[in-house]
Amino acid sequence: MIVNKDTRPEKKIYYLGGLLIEILGKYPVNSKLDFFDIYSEFNSNKEITINLFSITLDWLFLLDLIKIENNKIIKCF
Repeated sequence: MIVNKDTRPEKKIYYLGGLLIEILGKYPVNSKLDFFDIYSEFNSNKEITINLFSITLDWLFLLDLIKIENNKIIKCF
Protein backbone atom coordinates (compact mmCIF):
# COMPACT_ATOMS: atom_id res chain seq x y z
CA MET A 1 0.00 0.00 0.00
CA ILE A 2 1.35 3.42 -0.90
CA VAL A 3 0.88 6.20 1.65
CA ASN A 4 0.60 9.65 0.13
CA LYS A 5 2.91 12.04 1.99
CA ASP A 6 1.09 15.12 0.69
CA THR A 7 -2.07 14.57 2.74
CA ARG A 8 -2.68 15.33 6.37
CA PRO A 9 -1.86 12.26 8.48
CA GLU A 10 -4.19 13.39 11.28
CA LYS A 11 -7.14 12.63 8.98
CA LYS A 12 -5.99 9.10 8.07
CA ILE A 13 -7.76 6.01 9.31
CA TYR A 14 -4.51 4.53 10.65
CA TYR A 15 -3.90 7.52 12.89
CA LEU A 16 -7.52 7.88 14.01
CA GLY A 17 -7.75 4.13 14.61
CA GLY A 18 -4.72 4.36 16.88
CA LEU A 19 -6.31 7.17 18.87
CA LEU A 20 -9.53 5.20 19.19
CA ILE A 21 -7.62 2.11 20.32
CA GLU A 22 -6.05 4.25 23.07
CA ILE A 23 -9.49 5.37 24.24
CA LEU A 24 -10.93 1.85 24.09
CA GLY A 25 -7.86 0.55 25.92
CA LYS A 26 -9.17 2.14 29.13
CA TYR A 27 -12.11 -0.26 29.17
CA PRO A 28 -12.05 -3.98 30.04
CA VAL A 29 -12.23 -6.61 27.30
CA ASN A 30 -15.80 -7.38 26.14
CA SER A 31 -17.07 -4.05 27.49
CA LYS A 32 -20.30 -2.93 25.83
CA LEU A 33 -19.91 0.73 24.98
CA ASP A 34 -22.39 3.26 23.63
CA PHE A 35 -21.55 4.74 20.21
CA PHE A 36 -22.27 8.34 21.22
CA ASP A 37 -20.43 8.07 24.54
CA ILE A 38 -17.28 6.88 22.77
CA TYR A 39 -17.75 9.49 20.04
CA SER A 40 -18.03 12.24 22.68
CA GLU A 41 -14.91 11.02 24.45
CA PHE A 42 -12.99 10.78 21.17
CA ASN A 43 -14.23 14.18 20.02
CA SER A 44 -13.12 15.83 23.26
CA ASN A 45 -9.54 14.68 22.55
CA LYS A 46 -9.50 15.12 18.77
CA GLU A 47 -12.21 16.96 16.86
CA ILE A 48 -13.67 14.61 14.28
CA THR A 49 -16.84 14.38 12.24
CA ILE A 50 -19.27 11.63 13.03
CA ASN A 51 -18.80 10.25 9.51
CA LEU A 52 -15.05 9.94 9.94
CA PHE A 53 -15.59 8.40 13.37
CA SER A 54 -17.91 5.80 11.82
CA ILE A 55 -15.33 4.96 9.16
CA THR A 56 -12.72 4.58 11.90
CA LEU A 57 -15.03 2.15 13.72
CA ASP A 58 -15.48 0.25 10.45
CA TRP A 59 -11.70 -0.03 10.17
CA LEU A 60 -11.41 -1.46 13.69
CA PHE A 61 -14.29 -3.84 12.93
CA LEU A 62 -12.49 -5.12 9.83
CA LEU A 63 -9.40 -5.71 11.98
CA ASP A 64 -11.54 -7.72 14.47
CA LEU A 65 -10.74 -5.28 17.27
CA ILE A 66 -14.40 -4.46 17.92
CA LYS A 67 -17.80 -6.06 17.37
CA ILE A 68 -21.23 -4.50 17.15
CA GLU A 69 -24.14 -6.13 19.01
CA ASN A 70 -27.49 -4.56 19.90
CA ASN A 71 -26.23 -1.11 18.92
CA LYS A 72 -23.28 -1.38 21.32
CA ILE A 73 -19.57 -1.40 20.53
CA ILE A 74 -17.85 -4.40 22.08
CA LYS A 75 -14.11 -4.18 22.64
CA CYS A 76 -12.32 -7.42 21.59
CA PHE A 77 -8.75 -6.72 22.69
